[in-house]
Amino acid sequence: MQGAIAPAFVAESIQKHSTKTDIGAHSIFMGQVRSDRIDGKTVTAIEYTTYEEMALEKMHIIREDIFSKYSLTCMHIHHSLGAVKAGDICLFVFTSSGHRKAAIAACEEVVERIKNELPIWGREIFDNETHQWKENK
Repeated sequence: MQGAIAPAFVAESIQKHSTKTDIGAHSIFMGQVRSDRIDGKTVTAIEYTTYEEMALEKMHIIREDIFSKYSLTCMHIHHSLGAVKAGDICLFVFTSSGHRKAAIAACEEVVERIKNELPIWGREIFDNETHQWKENK
């Protein structure tokens, strides 16, 4: 997804599931770009890049692993590419299941695996127009 993930997109994604009456729980994670202060500079945006073919292949593996481990009815994952301003949403993970524990655990594991395994890099853009590569902590 190019640029920020719009709140309307998130709301629409949730609304589309209202007719799926076998779902008893949703778990949602939304990652937002922080306006961190680093060495006297303020982050104004993060520019995300990826090796797309490798990222899609890895995401497929993560999805398959999560579906085999948890009893989910569906899972949606959207990560921004390109520039995302501070305050905007850059990651949206949405898991659904018949019961809350599976939805919550799956959502948490997906987020951790994305952060640790997906080849997506963020370049923090500062208010003085300099930049640095972001490190996931």
